[in-house]
Amino acid sequence: MWMSAHLAEKIRAHGAETYPHECCGALLGRDSEATHPNVAREVLALFPLVNRRDDSPRNRFSVTAEDVLDADKAAGQQGLEVIGWYHSHPDHPARPSQYDQDHAWPWYSYVIVSVQNGSPKEMTSWRLDDDREAFSPEGIEIRHSATV
Repeated sequence: MWMSAHLAEKIRAHGAETYPHECCGALLGRDSEATHPNVAREVLALFPLVNRRDDSPRNRFSVTAEDVLDADKAAGQQGLEVIGWYHSHPDHPARPSQYDQDHAWPWYSYVIVSVQNGSPKEMTSWRLDDDREAFSPEGIEIRHSATV
């Protein structure tokens, strides 16, 4: 997956801003893999969302169906699609939890940023296998400028 340094920094900043709670948002872009198997996905915009989780926002996030529709609408207005989701892990590694796996969908990219003591650290991306048994790591290539 490709992402500009600017967007990567925005994800990190969102995680730091919401610490000690998880942040969340949608990744908007293009999935070239369908037409060009050797070309990666490209994140071209973000759609930050509010973590709707009231009972445990420190280690869980949730969004509403309306949030998902709003993200899809914002993507469409920019000629893009929702290609994934991002969230933070306050004081935990940037690896998917069992909760993440239970609530994820195959095909989408899931970017996780670890935020330690309010400071963003490692950022990783994952894709849920089609059989939903495990996540596979997805490389993130940070670029100085995105291709449109």
